[in-house]
Amino acid sequence: MAPHALLRAAASELRRRGRRAPLPLPALSSLLSSPSPQSPASSRPDPSPHADRRHLIALRRCPPHPASAVLAPEVLHGRVLLPSHFSHASRLSTSSSSSEPAGKASPTPPLTWVDKWVPEAARPYAMLARLDKPIGTWLLAWPCMWSITIAAMPGELPDLKMLALFGCGAVLLRGAGCTVNDILDRDIDNKVERTKSRPFASGVLTPLQGVGFLGIQLLLGLGILLQLNSYSRILGASSLFLVFSYPLMKRFTFWPQAYLGLTFNWGALLGWAAIKESLEPAIILPLYTAGICWTLVYDTIYAHQDKEDDLKVGVKSTALRFGDLTKYWISGFGAACIGSLALSGYNADLGWPYYPFLVAAAAQLAWQVSTVDLSSRSDCNMKYVLLAWNIHYLLPF
Repeated sequence: MAPHALLRAAASELRRRGRRAPLPLPALSSLLSSPSPQSPASSRPDPSPHADRRHLIALRRCPPHPASAVLAPEVLHGRVLLPSHFSHASRLSTSSSSSEPAGKASPTPPLTWVDKWVPEAARPYAMLARLDKPIGTWLLAWPCMWSITIAAMPGELPDLKMLALFGCGAVLLRGAGCTVNDILDRDIDNKVERTKSRPFASGVLTPLQGVGFLGIQLLLGLGILLQLNSYSRILGASSLFLVFSYPLMKRFTFWPQAYLGLTFNWGALLGWAAIKESLEPAIILPLYTAGICWTLVYDTIYAHQDKEDDLKVGVKSTALRFGDLTKYWISGFGAACIGSLALSGYNADLGWPYYPFLVAAAAQLAWQVSTVDLSSRSDCNMKYVLLAWNIHYLLPF
């Protein structure tokens, strides 16, 4: 009797008795190496006279599956023993996600208010201005609000009109800076995982459209600037050089975060000038320095998200410059930030309640710097957001 005929007979007997036995390795190897029943070579005798007996003994000695692991009756499908419910249409996968439920899609990022409320035609421009990510706008507005608040007369509320004007100006100037940045970096952004979906990198907008949008933002910003005093107009207009040149810094220096600090904290000078029509160096310069050091802390942590991509495309950052010593560097900048805030508050004759709040801000800053995992993109992003919020909300002004 041929081996395949013997196997069919044995399998039939096992099914009849209700046993569910896996095909043993010797039998499987023999089955895979035996010719197909339709092949003319199937009539060749087995070279081993004891082969049939070995196959039968192996089948009898093979233990049955436990009851919890019983499968549907196996059938011969070609030359491989398969479950009877197997279909050619079944998707086979060797990936680690093959154990997930069928049809389960990968998680998608949550929708922002821009996705829900902004018309589809205007949505790329809103994304270009980062209206869906307002944290950068707050980072630009807070130094302005700090200086406006400190400039207020003792016992009086800060000028609410100025706070509103500088808030609107922060939205426009931040949007203009992002537009310039994305126009210049469009060939880099499409190579970086985090930025490849930006309007220029993805091809949704053209550079010409971006230039037109930039003109509208600058025109609206000019309308706000003209409502300030002459001293503030000159000081505000001079910040445009920083705004337009910052995107190029990552190509030439490992310190673009320091240049960003100079740009983002210009409002510390401008807010005081809008109220006092002058500058008080003993108060404003320490405040400006504190903002620069604070920016170096949070934006260095933020840059660690992109350090692998930055190496590939050849751009620079303090994350690459500091490397494994990053925590030492940003700890130093954090200490300088707190010290400068203390000096500014002292020169401005702020009351004693200012200092307990400053100690709380210092403690929060120290915890975030010491616990950040610089090898984790998600943790770097979370600590960046916390750093961007903590000083503003822990300071009394």
